[in-house]
Amino acid sequence: MKRFNKFIFLISLVFLSVTVLRLNAQERNLGQYVKPLIGTAKMGHTFPGATVPFGAVQLSPDTDTIPYAVKGVYTGDVYRYCAGYQYDDPTIVGFSHTHFSGTGHSDLGDILVMPTTGKVQLNPGTADRPQDGYRSKYSHENELAEPNYYKVKLDDHQITAELTTSTRVGMHRYTFPKSDQSHLILDLTAGIYNYDGKNVWTVVRVLNDSTITGFRQTNGWARTRTVYFAIKTSKAFKNYGAKYFDSDVQYKGFWRKFDQTDNFPDLAAHNIKMHLDFDTQEGEQLMMKVALSPVSMRNALANMEEEVPNWAFDAVVAQGKQAWEKELGKIEVEMMNKEDLINFYTSVYHASLMPTVYMDVNGEYRGLDQEIHQAKGFTNYTSFSLWDTFRAFHPWMNLVNPKRNADIVSSMMAHYDQSVMNMLPIWSHYANENWCMSGYHSVSVIADAIIKGVYQGDAKAALAACVQTAKARRYEGIGEYMDLGYVPDDVNGTSVSNTLEYAYDDWCIAQLANYLGDQAIEEEFTTRSHNWKNLYDSRIGFMRPKDSKGNFRAKFDPLDTHGQGFIEGNTWNYSLYVPHEPEALMEMMGGQKKMEVYLDSLFEMHLPDKYFEQTEDITREGIIGNYVHGNEPSHHIAYLYHWTGKGWKAEERIRQILRNQYHNGPAGLGGNDDCGQMSAWYLFNSLGFYPVSPGSAVYWLGSPLVKTAKVNLENGKTLHIQAKNQSEKNKYVNKVTLNGKEILGFKIGHADLVSGGDLVFHMSSKPKK
Repeated sequence: MKRFNKFIFLISLVFLSVTVLRLNAQERNLGQYVKPLIGTAKMGHTFPGATVPFGAVQLSPDTDTIPYAVKGVYTGDVYRYCAGYQYDDPTIVGFSHTHFSGTGHSDLGDILVMPTTGKVQLNPGTADRPQDGYRSKYSHENELAEPNYYKVKLDDHQITAELTTSTRVGMHRYTFPKSDQSHLILDLTAGIYNYDGKNVWTVVRVLNDSTITGFRQTNGWARTRTVYFAIKTSKAFKNYGAKYFDSDVQYKGFWRKFDQTDNFPDLAAHNIKMHLDFDTQEGEQLMMKVALSPVSMRNALANMEEEVPNWAFDAVVAQGKQAWEKELGKIEVEMMNKEDLINFYTSVYHASLMPTVYMDVNGEYRGLDQEIHQAKGFTNYTSFSLWDTFRAFHPWMNLVNPKRNADIVSSMMAHYDQSVMNMLPIWSHYANENWCMSGYHSVSVIADAIIKGVYQGDAKAALAACVQTAKARRYEGIGEYMDLGYVPDDVNGTSVSNTLEYAYDDWCIAQLANYLGDQAIEEEFTTRSHNWKNLYDSRIGFMRPKDSKGNFRAKFDPLDTHGQGFIEGNTWNYSLYVPHEPEALMEMMGGQKKMEVYLDSLFEMHLPDKYFEQTEDITREGIIGNYVHGNEPSHHIAYLYHWTGKGWKAEERIRQILRNQYHNGPAGLGGNDDCGQMSAWYLFNSLGFYPVSPGSAVYWLGSPLVKTAKVNLENGKTLHIQAKNQSEKNKYVNKVTLNGKEILGFKIGHADLVSGGDLVFHMSSKPKK
């Protein structure tokens, strides 16, 4: 996803001993097949921690403290730390409670805790001299990650750390050596993509010798983000202390009457670090609970009391594993080999991490207006990476998790109601809009959910919100787009990408208007949906930037991914981004044969490194020829072969991508997972179909990777999928039947799938031409 990184989320270093790949309800333990790769794709990040499905707390180790900027200059190496964890790093800095899943930009990393022994050190130290701070060396040999459980030995302190979570509470269990200098370091200055001044204000209240509350407000990717917390320790601390790191504060006030560094219970500053001190016996286990709230310290305490009222660490682990078994068990598959099985359930896992719950157990949450709201009739969610997830993740949710996706749409509508800009989310998180990426893809998610019967809220109000968002003239060239029919190159640096994405989104609005019987809006936005044609230069056969006067850019390189009017891609890939009108695009390109040659060339040509070396989110691992799978705008491209009359080539390419871009191991993905999008692509294509144009209640058929699949639908029905004669060689589809009736063409309806039944692919080693 643009930004910077995709982290595949790791889980399970356990050696898998199960040899029977066919799973059923009686014998399955699907969690054992989740192996979120302790490590990261070369361009992506992993957080190998503990969380429950879509949990507000995602508790994970952070392995370094690279600043976002030094003296106002961007630190390029920070790109590697979007999730906080890097597999190749030799040390762990601490364990923080919030992380993004595979984004290319970052924030969060809240409430970092680190257990230590010896002299109190509040500085993290450096990777080459960990002894100068509280960080510690560790080894992957002593590291284990499973669903909702993480364990590692901190070598420098001889402490074993274990982590688990509930939805809103992180639970730590540390096994200490014998020491009268054991500590829990609480670093409230730490964060991901950190920099001087990011902490706006921090408050800590020590209520007693085992309970602390507080909050931290930061100014980062989310401009005004406040996280409230409550902390309890299983053992009373004998002493505690704090240090302020606010040397630039001129006015100290009369708080100077107190020694605030030693056992002072009422702390407030921009930057605070604390130490809690204990005596420990050999092998003594010290536990800590950290609850989060978007609303208040009182609510954080209530979240803790409701979700984790006692110190039964193993029970919390088990409850989380049970939650994962339920999530993973929505689909039961038989694959051709164990690696595919691990990839499949790891992908289900990745596609169940975000968005995250953003409300307290009493239903309260902080809204975009920074006021406190009550979620009525829905669970409020946050962190919508919509430029990525509208493509496959949200359609995946509409199929396997529709109630949750309906709540996500309700959350988007709440965002709209609270927006002083009168816009739906672009990329929102933690009661903020960060405006990352292009398009207004909430309209795709909303239209798809309504048309597929998933969202049962006020559909007319949703349509009005979509229309209002699409007419926000001040946002990224929309005014010029409305006036000229395209975003001009002299107005916006990603003018072509924006135009193409706006045109698709406009088509989604037209589909929704048609569904609701609003002819005027349908006609208006159908007209707008053709605007992609205004940037197609027939002289060169590519989309090309055009200025406000209607002139195509003179100096233009079709291979370059940087500075050519596109975001995270070149015109070779983006010229095919017309998912709503593939036939019209093919005609404009010159017909079936020319599009076929174009597609063949895209996959088979070589893109030299110089064309993407300035684009952080594109790496060699995510490219096949010039096809950039690691960046989402290309995710529908293989299916365009259907329009050329060569559907068998689509089957070849789909199987090629599945085999080339998804692997077990530390570099398992060819790009950032982007909050589940990369994984959702894998899941759909493994089952044999894909939503090329969300907003339409149809899927395009491909080449399945499963041998069999049982999709346990939320409506109580079951979809059985079988690939007869499935093998590595038999990648071509000769016939597809649904409930015994052959499907003519290359599409299948959403209603057909959610009605349940038997979907059968007849596989062959020879293409059906």
